[in-house]
Amino acid sequence: MNHSAKIVVMSIITGIAGLMFSFSPAGISIEENIGLDLLFKLRGERKVPPNVAIIGMDERSCVDLNLPLQFNKWPRSLHTRLISYLTAQEASVIIFDINFAGSVSKSVDQEFAQMIQKAGNVVLYEHLQKKHSPLQDGTGTINGILNIEERVPPLEILAQSAAALAPFPLPKVPVKVSQCWAFKTGAGDIPTLPVVAFQFFTLDAYPDFIRTIKHFNSDLAMKLPGSKTEIIGEKTTRELIITLRNEFLKNPVISNQMPVSIEGSLPSSGMVKNEQKMVQSLINMYRLSDSFYLNFYGPPGTIPTVSYAQVLWQENQRETGQKPINFKNKAVFIGHSDQVVPNKKDGFYTVFSQSSGIDISGVEMAATAFANFEENMPIRIISPAVRAAIIVICGVILVVICHFLRPGFVILSILVMGSLYSTFILYRFTFYGHWYPLVIPLFFQPVLAFLGTAAWKYADIRKDRQDVRRALGYYLPDNLADQLVKNISKNKETRQIIHGTCLFTDAGQYTTMSEAMDPQTLHRFMNEYYKILFEQVKKHRGIVINVVGDAMLAIWAKNYSDDNFKYDACAAALDISKASFEFIDYKENIRFPTRIGLHHGDIMMGDVGAGDHYEFRPTGDIVNTASRLEGLNKYLGTNILVAAQVIDQVTGFVTRDVGRFYLVGKSKAVRVHELVCRMENATDRQRLICKLFSKALQAYQNQAWEDAIDYFNRTIRIAGQDGPSLFYLKQIEKRRRLPGDEIHDDGIRMEQK
Repeated sequence: MNHSAKIVVMSIITGIAGLMFSFSPAGISIEENIGLDLLFKLRGERKVPPNVAIIGMDERSCVDLNLPLQFNKWPRSLHTRLISYLTAQEASVIIFDINFAGSVSKSVDQEFAQMIQKAGNVVLYEHLQKKHSPLQDGTGTINGILNIEERVPPLEILAQSAAALAPFPLPKVPVKVSQCWAFKTGAGDIPTLPVVAFQFFTLDAYPDFIRTIKHFNSDLAMKLPGSKTEIIGEKTTRELIITLRNEFLKNPVISNQMPVSIEGSLPSSGMVKNEQKMVQSLINMYRLSDSFYLNFYGPPGTIPTVSYAQVLWQENQRETGQKPINFKNKAVFIGHSDQVVPNKKDGFYTVFSQSSGIDISGVEMAATAFANFEENMPIRIISPAVRAAIIVICGVILVVICHFLRPGFVILSILVMGSLYSTFILYRFTFYGHWYPLVIPLFFQPVLAFLGTAAWKYADIRKDRQDVRRALGYYLPDNLADQLVKNISKNKETRQIIHGTCLFTDAGQYTTMSEAMDPQTLHRFMNEYYKILFEQVKKHRGIVINVVGDAMLAIWAKNYSDDNFKYDACAAALDISKASFEFIDYKENIRFPTRIGLHHGDIMMGDVGAGDHYEFRPTGDIVNTASRLEGLNKYLGTNILVAAQVIDQVTGFVTRDVGRFYLVGKSKAVRVHELVCRMENATDRQRLICKLFSKALQAYQNQAWEDAIDYFNRTIRIAGQDGPSLFYLKQIEKRRRLPGDEIHDDGIRMEQK
C-alpha cells in the first residue's frame, strides 16, 4: 500500500472511530460530564440578566424572624406581606417555588389568596406525584405497570387565586444536573415553572407576539387569546402555552417559517428593540425540546439573591425614606436558597457545586432557566451534521500531521491545533451558548491518530528490519546479522544519577534462626516474611532493588527531587515495622525483629560487575549510609532510624533527634532521627518521651551531665525501657572518665557496624 493510500485509510479509521464514539452513550456522557464541565470552568461566571432576582428562604431568615427550619411551615401571613411589598415595588411576576399543600388557618389562607388574586401576577408551584397503575387484560391478569406523574395542585383557594400553576421537577443527587424540563412529558407535556413564568413576564409584548405569529401563520393567531387582559382575567397562561406548544410540535412548518432572528424580517410594526428581543425569545423557547441544557451563570448565589428576612425588614422600613431593594419589572423567584448552610434536600449537584457542600438550590435552577429564556441563550448542542463534519475533519488533519511530521513537531502541532479549536469553541460557548464537541476531537482522536500512525510506522519499520535481516543473511553469519539488525554492537555502559530515598532492612537473630531451622522451613519462612515487606514497599510506590539473606534494599527515586518520595518511604518504614511485628506475633515462638535505616540524596544507578556478569543496582554514599543506620538500631535499641535529610520538609510524622554519629567508615557526622509514628497516631506518652529526651540530649551536648542523667532517667521511667536513653547514660559514664581536652561534642563515633 502506498503512502497516500495509508493516509486515506488511517483518516477513515480515525474519523469513523471518532463518529462512533461521539454518538455512542459513552461518548455523549463523557462530553457532558467532562467536556461541558470544562467549558463552564474555562468560561467562569457570566453576567446575569438584570430582570431576575431571588428571595431566599434561608437559615438566617429563620433566626432573624424566629421561624422553624421547615420552610413550608412558615406562616402564610408572611407571604401575604411579601406579595404586598413586591406588588408595591411593581415586580413583573412573582414565582413561589414552595408547595402550599393543605390548610394552615382558614382566615390566613383567605387573606393570602386575596392578596394573590389582587396582585394578579403570582405563579405557584404545583407538585408532581409518581403513580404506578397495573395494566390488566380481560382476565384480570396484570401484564405490566403504567408509570404516570399526577399533578397535585396547592390548596384549592390558593390555586384558584393564582395567575398560573406549574411544576418544576429535577433529578436528585448523586445525579449531576445539567438539564431541566421545559415541558414535562410524563405529566402530559405541561409547561414547567420557568416556562410559565417567562410567558407571563413577556405579556407586555403579547400584542407584538400575536402580530408576529399572524405574519407567519394567521390560522394559529386566530386560535390564541386576543390580548394580555384576556389572558390575565381568565387565567389562561398555561392553556396559551400548551396551545402554542402543540402547534409547534404538530406543525414544524410554523417553526421553520419563523426566522432565527425576526429583526429586519417583519414589516414595520413599531416594535422597539427590547420587544423584538422578548418576542424572539418566546418563539425560540417554543422551539426547544422537552428538556434543555442549562446555561449556568456561576456558583451558587450568582443570580442576585436577597434574604427573605431582609426583604421583610425593608418592607417595615418603607416609611423611613431609605432606598428600597429594586424589584421593579423583575421576575422574583421565592424559595429555599442558602449560600451558607449545605442543603441536601433542595440542593442540586452541578458543575458549579462548591467543595464546602453548597449546591445550587432548586429555586436558583428555576431562575437560571428563566434567565436563559430571557436572554435567548440556553446551551444548544450543534446539529449532528456539523458535529460529524468536525469529527471527520479533525481526524483527517490529525492523521496528516502524525504522518508527515516528527514526533516533537507532532505534539507541538496538535497543541497549536487544539489551542485554536479550544479558543473557537469557547468563544461560541461564551457568547452564543453553542456546545461543540471538546473531549473527542481534543483528546480521543489525537491519541487514536498518534497511536494508530505509530503502530503503522512500527509495522513498516519491523518489516524493513526483517527485509534487511533477510538480505544480510545472504552475506553474513546469522549471529552477526542479528547483532547488526538489533544494534547490539553498540553496547554502552549505562549510568544515571537519580535523586531519591533509600530504605535498608535487616532481620534480627537471622543467624540464630537459620541454624535452628532446616533449609526448606527457613526458605518457606523467609518467603512469607519478604511477602509482607514487599507488599508495604509496593503499597507506597517504592521499588525493591535487592534481597540478600535477611536484608532488603528498596528505593524511591526520580531524576529530580520529590519530597513525596521521602514521605512514602517513611510511611512504608512504619508499615513494614508494624507488619513484621504482627508477623512475629503470628509465629508466636519466633522473634524476628526488623531494623530499618533510611537516607536521602543523590544515588548512582548503573551496571555493577565485570566480565560476563553485571547487576543493575544503586551505589554510593546514600545506600551505604542507609545500611549503617539500619545497623545503628542495634546499639540504640530502636527500630527505624533516618538521616535528617529524609525528614527535611516532610510533615505528618513524629520523630526524635537522637544525635550526631560518625558511622563506621564515614568521615562526616550524620544527624540521626528515630521515626516514631504517624502524627495522627501519636499518644501523649510518646510526645512526652520525645520532649524529655530532647531536653536530655541538649543537656548532654552542653556537657551538663547531672541534668542529662536526670532527664534520661525520667524518660526511661515513662517509656519503661528506652534504648537511646540507656545508650547515652553509658556514653556519659565513658565521657566522665575522659580528660576535658579529649571531650568533643561534634558527634559519637561508632567503631562497629
